[in-house]
Amino acid sequence: MRIPHHPPRRAFAVLIVLVAAMVLSILAAALAIFMKVESQLAQNSNDSEQLLWIGRAGVERACWILAQEPPGPTSLKQIWAGGSGDGPETNSPLMGISLSGFQVGGGTVDISMVEQESKFNINTADGELLHSVLNTMGAKPDEQSTVADSIQDWVGPGDAARPAGAKSDYYQGLSPSYNAKNAPIDDIQELQFIRGVTPNLYNGTSPGENGPFQHHKLGFGPAPGQPDELAFGLKDVFTPYSSGKVNINTAGANVLNCIPFMDTNIVGNIITFRTSEGDTLGDNGVIRNLGQLQGMVAIPAILQQLQRYCTVAGSTYEVTVKAHVGPNSREFVAVIIRNGNNQASVVRFYPK
Repeated sequence: MRIPHHPPRRAFAVLIVLVAAMVLSILAAALAIFMKVESQLAQNSNDSEQLLWIGRAGVERACWILAQEPPGPTSLKQIWAGGSGDGPETNSPLMGISLSGFQVGGGTVDISMVEQESKFNINTADGELLHSVLNTMGAKPDEQSTVADSIQDWVGPGDAARPAGAKSDYYQGLSPSYNAKNAPIDDIQELQFIRGVTPNLYNGTSPGENGPFQHHKLGFGPAPGQPDELAFGLKDVFTPYSSGKVNINTAGANVLNCIPFMDTNIVGNIITFRTSEGDTLGDNGVIRNLGQLQGMVAIPAILQQLQRYCTVAGSTYEVTVKAHVGPNSREFVAVIIRNGNNQASVVRFYPK
């Protein structure tokens, strides 16, 4: 008896089995990937909550550090600024404290602080100071009056605009339209809503701090179609948070150069003194009262301006906290006010 042979059917069955196995393998791999993604999302969600609380703990750590600082002048040599310590700090609980790698639960935090008195307060800046800032940064003469008047109009009450300024009737003609705030600025980014403040004026066009000697432009200005070169931006020298005056111990060269009538040689002398170990009076390179400036400033008009705009201590700090949990990290920003009674309080906290 002859048995029939059906090789095509057997080959088709094998093919079906192979295809089914391949499909099952793909489904299994997709399921594994899906489960891994779901697991990672759940982990990220858990880490996000943990990062928030670790960030908040880092801010409280910053409050404690600021509260331990002794009363009196503040400087970049102190612990809060990452310095090695100044005078009384060497015998305080702050010795040996690090601003980075602080352990909080299952994570760590890195802390950095910027004293807001190292900048001018935009809400109290008068016309003379605004013009001096704009002139020092390199703004065009026709821009200076518009920006200076418009900033004062924005933060000031009432509907009457200064000669080159703007109130709500100007901003209502824009698209989209909005009203002048007529109140203090809460966030320095508000400057970008003010008449005349271009992105270049806000951000600057030259990177970083230029040191005590500003770059003076020579020749006939920029090439056609090219923006003016600005030594820094408004955001680099102004803040909405501060007690009002600039701390001469923490202000950068750009800020000091913006003080009306300031001389670059005097700015250089001040910064050189701040980076020194001081003199025989034991000041440790810290200006402890403005009277010390008489030895550095020979021009009475400049000394008068320093007395008008400067102080030797700060009390308001913008704190950036970077929280780490495993491979994940997140930054938070807080504004902390320190008073003279070994207390520091948080007035603002938000993710960066």
